[in-house]
Amino acid sequence: MAMFLSVIWSDLTSRAVSFLMERYHERCSRPTMEQRLHRLQKLLLRVRVIVEEAEERRITNQAMLLQLNMMRKEMYRGYYTLYTLKRRAEEEGDAKDHHQVSQSFCCICVEYVYTSRSHEQEQLQQVVACLETAIEGASEMVVLLSGCPRLYRQPYSMHLILDKCMFGRQVEMEHLVRFLLQSEIPGDKNRAILPIIGPRKVGKSTLVEHACNDERVREHFSQIVFLNGGNLTSENVEALGDAAVNTDFHGERVLLIVELGGDRFPRRLDSESIDEGLWQRLYSTYIRQIPRGSKIIVTSRMDKIASFGTTSPLRLRFIDQDAFWYFFKVRLFGSTDADEHPKVAAIAMDMAIELNGCFLTANIYSEVLRSNVDARFWSAALTNMKQVRQKNMLGGAHQVDIWEVTEPVYVPTLNMSEDFVILDDYEKRSALEHSTAVTTMTVQEVLLGTARPQGKFDVLAWRSPIPPHFSYFFGCEVRKKPRRTISMKKRILKTAN
Repeated sequence: MAMFLSVIWSDLTSRAVSFLMERYHERCSRPTMEQRLHRLQKLLLRVRVIVEEAEERRITNQAMLLQLNMMRKEMYRGYYTLYTLKRRAEEEGDAKDHHQVSQSFCCICVEYVYTSRSHEQEQLQQVVACLETAIEGASEMVVLLSGCPRLYRQPYSMHLILDKCMFGRQVEMEHLVRFLLQSEIPGDKNRAILPIIGPRKVGKSTLVEHACNDERVREHFSQIVFLNGGNLTSENVEALGDAAVNTDFHGERVLLIVELGGDRFPRRLDSESIDEGLWQRLYSTYIRQIPRGSKIIVTSRMDKIASFGTTSPLRLRFIDQDAFWYFFKVRLFGSTDADEHPKVAAIAMDMAIELNGCFLTANIYSEVLRSNVDARFWSAALTNMKQVRQKNMLGGAHQVDIWEVTEPVYVPTLNMSEDFVILDDYEKRSALEHSTAVTTMTVQEVLLGTARPQGKFDVLAWRSPIPPHFSYFFGCEVRKKPRRTISMKKRILKTAN
């Protein structure tokens, strides 16, 4: 019996040792978190080279555009994952031992993510695998890129190109240009109409303007006509029809753009609406008079304009958080490597979350922050963003969209002594309006306290460097914060003590 038990014990011990050895060898052969992070950084560099090389070339092949768009999304996702792990690892490092803050980011991540965040390890593994797949399938595209003409002759850098083109709209741009250059169907007497639908400030006018500036579009159409929806009344529609009858287009193609939304006071929804009967009169009296082969673009926030189109509408949506973080990081750091400033980079990621995809606010704050790359200053700006959200809550649950509300929006100044109150907003488009603007005061000056306006005033929020070169203004005022007072009873008790 004793011999039998001894044999069983020996067998169990041998199996246990073999199991532990197998697990040990499996653990040793499995890539560590540090190795995966280094792999991720190398892959991101390779993908970035391909994407940035493609960004400065004119690509018309739809398959290449779709593949490039997928690579772009994987790159945004990769950078977002990398900086998310970096931020959390630094927070964990600070909490565990303040004397180890200077340790490398990767070493901290190994202990923190591997032991406590196994799902993040799986996420990192998935991101690395997707990037590897994207790079493996890009060999043919890299060869084909050499045959695509360059858009820019100057030295290329992502932070400079953001001042020259749209961010993240390459697929939509080619979709729009392809519609404009498409040949008409023989025998079809209708004019081709493309509705573009999207929320306010998503970039509808910017997309259309870039398409109009494309040399292929300018060579295809003899005239480009803009109609503002705010001016489309029954009388104006009849006048347009009379003018079209008396106009000799010489059989040349016309591009008609109908923007349903005025430049000034765009919060008023009535400028975005158009009666279906009025549209039918516009179509019969004016649109049918322009030559065959002409194209019409209609832009609006309202989904009902989809019925105006002869093709499926182009719907614009705000970019996701991964892409917005990449945009915000580039605007903040420019050609500087964000890894050189790990603390402010972690703060910047929190800012990107607070900004919730708003391009205008990102541009406003980036101009303030670029001038002072200091962790304390950036922390104060982050606190300011959080206070904007807290001060302007609707029902205590949802963040106010600064472009949709009709109530005043409270924005604390960075010195915390005043509230910068936005009462209204509007935009100006023409170069003449830029040069004759009454105010040159910027929102950055008000936020920093270098400008001390009184009463109600207009302030320049941001001037877009890309077409259609909108200048965004706020109608606002500065309100002093109420001082905290101590009751007489509390004063007496404080004096007695």
